[in-house]
Amino acid sequence: MLSNTVSRKTAWLRVVMLALAAFIFNTTEFVPVGLLSDIAASFSMRTADVGIMLTIYAWIVALMSLPLMLLTRHIERRRLLIGLFILFILSHMLSVVAWNFWVLVTARAGIAFAHAVFWSITASLAIRVAPAGKKTQALSMLATGTALAMVLGVPIGRVIGQLLDWRTTFGVIGFVALLTLLALARLLPTLPSEHTGSLRSVPQLFSRPPLVGMYLLTALVVTAHYTAYSYIEPFMQGVAGMSHNFTTLLLLIFGSAGILGSLLFSALGQRRPVALLLGAIATVAACMLLLYAAAPRMPAIVTLCVLWGMAMMTIGLTLQVRVLGLASDATDVAMSLFSGIYNIGIGAGALLGNQVSLHLQMAQVGYVGGVLGLVALLWCAWLCQRYPVLRHIQ
Repeated sequence: MLSNTVSRKTAWLRVVMLALAAFIFNTTEFVPVGLLSDIAASFSMRTADVGIMLTIYAWIVALMSLPLMLLTRHIERRRLLIGLFILFILSHMLSVVAWNFWVLVTARAGIAFAHAVFWSITASLAIRVAPAGKKTQALSMLATGTALAMVLGVPIGRVIGQLLDWRTTFGVIGFVALLTLLALARLLPTLPSEHTGSLRSVPQLFSRPPLVGMYLLTALVVTAHYTAYSYIEPFMQGVAGMSHNFTTLLLLIFGSAGILGSLLFSALGQRRPVALLLGAIATVAACMLLLYAAAPRMPAIVTLCVLWGMAMMTIGLTLQVRVLGLASDATDVAMSLFSGIYNIGIGAGALLGNQVSLHLQMAQVGYVGGVLGLVALLWCAWLCQRYPVLRHIQ
């Protein structure tokens, strides 16, 4: 194995840099959530209309994850990763100078293409470069990088946008990505493509009912979450009447709670997997149903966001482990499908939240998301009852 030919320090450093890459990619995907009002103001648009950018990004990732993964499946992985980062950086440069909203959307589309391939290959790369016997820890570190995007990336991006402007936020992300690219180019060895699966793997994977059920559960619960979360910034300021600073703090609290969710998963993920997943989905649904009632009360909304953030991280980790366990023979294809379906949920949630905001009221996004969360809970309970394999995958 690769990890046997280098020092453990170097192997861990490679994993850390991949985790940093995950942090950067997740930060740029979600940082517009904290900047919607500023972007809208700069283009003289309504906040709800700017929110469509989230849907376009997510659906590009959803539609292109599998085709691009298959198109690039024979490319050596180090070279592919460098190419993805170059596209990512150039797209951020375009974001900085975007002279109208649709130029910004075009730039975001370029980032989304890079994102689609990145998340199809990163989990397997982290496992390959990790020290011997440390695959689980490598995946956990990758998840930590993902969580830190919500803990630090999104709030810091919002702070930069508030102090300077939203263009500077994208510029800083592009610069950090450049530094990360240089480090990865130096650290990573040649990584031939392997165990990617092929187009023939797709019908094989979709012939596995428990895996298909997990994919549908992913779409349901992610759609529910992003129906409310996509508009948390305008919701807190326009509906709850909270300040810009408190909204930034709330995003920080939400993201920080993801770390607690990761710890909870580490402690209970193997011993009580079904109870943990059902409890997490129930918590997300309850938090969204209580969102409007809790919003004007600072202690209540802080408590709610802690529980909500913990639960979403727990759900994400649990679903990823289940998908990898059910498709160990075609991990890249399975994860590209998972990433694509996850982003279908993000896009659908952002679009649904947009429609609720335009045709009902922004105040209703939590109720709509909560009802979808209850549907996801019922579906999950049925799946775990119907397919015992879902109770035991490690």
